[in-house]
Amino acid sequence: MGSTVALNGVWHRYSNSAEAWTLRGVDLDVAPGELVGLLGPSGCGKTTLLRLIAGFERPDRGSLRLGQQLVAGDGAWLAPERRGVGMVFQDYALFPHLNAWRNARFGLARGKGDERVAWLFSLLGLEGLEQRYPHQLSGGQRQRLAMARALAPSPRVVLLDEPFSSLDVEVRLRLRSELSSVLEACDASGVIVTHDPDEALAICDRVAVMRDGVLHQCATPQEIVRTPATPFVGSFVLQRNVIPAQSTRPDQWSCPLGDLSQQHIRMAAAPTTQEECCVLVESKDIEIDADDRGDAAIVGREFLGDLWEYRVRMGEMVVRATCGVEKDYPPQMPCSLRIKEGAAVDLMTS
Repeated sequence: MGSTVALNGVWHRYSNSAEAWTLRGVDLDVAPGELVGLLGPSGCGKTTLLRLIAGFERPDRGSLRLGQQLVAGDGAWLAPERRGVGMVFQDYALFPHLNAWRNARFGLARGKGDERVAWLFSLLGLEGLEQRYPHQLSGGQRQRLAMARALAPSPRVVLLDEPFSSLDVEVRLRLRSELSSVLEACDASGVIVTHDPDEALAICDRVAVMRDGVLHQCATPQEIVRTPATPFVGSFVLQRNVIPAQSTRPDQWSCPLGDLSQQHIRMAAAPTTQEECCVLVESKDIEIDADDRGDAAIVGREFLGDLWEYRVRMGEMVVRATCGVEKDYPPQMPCSLRIKEGAAVDLMTS
């Protein structure tokens, strides 16, 4: 079975930026019925990638296929309106002068698609709201209406640009939990842009992690959690501390938080003794010891209900460590840090 979307070696930069590439050699495919998340910090290129698929931008190098059709690159170009792609924007982009029904029907031929729109209103819980205007709908209802409009022409793929970012927590959780079932009911693939690692891992079949226009890893949520491909994936997606390390002798390494033996290492393929390496350590696996002669100091903390999360400066690093509420350490307290006995860490090339 072929891909719904396939990008091969895609490079892109905006015309007013002669040197700054927004995408650098991106390879990505989306299988039929799959929901892929584009995850990364602001400015990493994820929205640009979405715009390339939609046809709002052209690649400078590489190619893009939708199904078996070459739509961009290698001399080919297919206009956005002919790609069979639906788009859900962050700000919904609904027409304020059209009611909900006419917004959802926008772009469909006159007299066609009424049954499809009525089915989508039922599927998305919009029944009874057909005559309301966007300003008369809640944020969640406007988001559902934007999805109905994107799905009305029966697209092969739906693109969603941070669709839940402006919603309150309860509505956001409810809508994102429904997204996969809605796409499945509509027989559509989906690509969703988000900067929220928890959201991407919770709802996507695979997650593509990006930074500075480079795709660091595209894998299932389980694979990313078990085997992050780069230190950036471990720090941004999994919120693990990235600590520099060095080999002291075969199967033994040292880092500022202590010595490590092979028993600590979670990854099977460790760097060679010549390579610069680092360890990824979860905040729960770092112990804070009050120590007037310690080489670290607490610079901030957050109360998480049943835990304290501390930010501790150690040299040029800021390390996160979580402790039980009974360990109520004040800011600026001198301390020392160590990896807890029995904790497992990921060792990888820097």
